[in-house]
Amino acid sequence: MITEKRILMVSKVLSMLLTPFYLPLFGLILLFMFSYLSLLPTGYKWQVGVLVYIFTVLAPTLSIRLYRRSQGWTRIEMLRRERRIIPYVITILFYFVCFHLLRSLHVPHFIGTVVIAALFIQIVCALINVWWKISTHTAAVGAVGGGLIGFAFHLHFDPTLWLGVVFLLGGLVGSSRMILKQHSLAQVVVGFFTGMLGSFIIVMIL
Repeated sequence: MITEKRILMVSKVLSMLLTPFYLPLFGLILLFMFSYLSLLPTGYKWQVGVLVYIFTVLAPTLSIRLYRRSQGWTRIEMLRRERRIIPYVITILFYFVCFHLLRSLHVPHFIGTVVIAALFIQIVCALINVWWKISTHTAAVGAVGGGLIGFAFHLHFDPTLWLGVVFLLGGLVGSSRMILKQHSLAQVVVGFFTGMLGSFIIVMIL
């Protein structure tokens, strides 16, 4: 029998596993699977993947954690809308650094596009957050879907199956955020489609 305690535990795990910071890394993995980038040497893929991981996952996560502790806030207190501004700024700065490093290393164009799409969505969510608390968790999942559709146009593959997975994950993470009382239904839905539309636009125009 599924108890309330187990539901809360599963919701917390989903929120941790599908954190918005993994968006660029997920996009990179999809490119390495579905595009001509699959032909790149495995060692090169790992090098790029590690670089993206450091500047879009590890560095922002540790920096935001240090900031939270310096303020004496709990993780829950940190999630209040007015306290999310500095974490957004920290994340955006690291994404900028990541993009410029990739550009200086002359990586293939589509890899930079993934980081730019993630950066754009972070900026949009930060601006929306000034007035209204949007879900960056569902925005990140939606962005994967938007990127899939955009890259499907460019690279001519059928994204239907993977889009089904994206919508399933979007539903799961959105439900987990509501169960944890971090967002309303409107916030998770708007977040998902904001991410999807933003990612699609960036992939199509770059």
